[in-house]
Amino acid sequence: MNILFLDQSGRLGSAELSLLDLVEPYRDRCLVGLFADGHFHELLRQHQIPVQVLMTQPLQIQKNSGILRIIANVPQLMKLVQQVAQLSRSYDLLYANTQKAFVIGAIVSAITRRPLVYHLRDILSPEHFSPINLRAAVGLANRFASLVIANSQATQKAFIEIGGNPELVQVVYNGFEPERYHCVASTLSKLRQDLDLSDRFVVGHFSRLSPWKGQHVLMGR
Repeated sequence: MNILFLDQSGRLGSAELSLLDLVEPYRDRCLVGLFADGHFHELLRQHQIPVQVLMTQPLQIQKNSGILRIIANVPQLMKLVQQVAQLSRSYDLLYANTQKAFVIGAIVSAITRRPLVYHLRDILSPEHFSPINLRAAVGLANRFASLVIANSQATQKAFIEIGGNPELVQVVYNGFEPERYHCVASTLSKLRQDLDLSDRFVVGHFSRLSPWKGQHVLMGR
């Protein structure tokens, strides 16, 4: 099966690093289409993954964007849809790794009849998304997605609570190689000592720094 993977970002984030793991087994029968250039593009090339940057200017639509901002970006959206639709004719499956990629993928799926997988990595809730973005995500998923992959039970629950079809969504956790994280007790003890954390409670939080991810909540504001 030939797969066209879509991602909105050229930056390196957890979604992009997860996508890198997913695409490696398909490097001889896939293409990663990016909606922006950046370090992720270079990392894919280093891993010999076919990649193509589809836009020179990123879409100016955010999670909280309203209808006026979306309308202003319609010409750019339509141009991107045309590019992806043309590319998709050489592939059997569309795989949308991020929210903007999913919207474009859903429109292309409707045009080309290619099946679409939506990898949902966000909590779809009014706290993080504007009403129009929520309606678009759920409506397009229910209508055009063949499968919605949720990266956690919380992500799955939020999708269903705002009207997502529960029969479409399955939880698939991000994989990792456990042996890379094995650490002997003496190493942990030394690290705690070096960081002056010997007798303190430690919380690990690993993600890109962004206000909506809530690092300020973890730090007690």
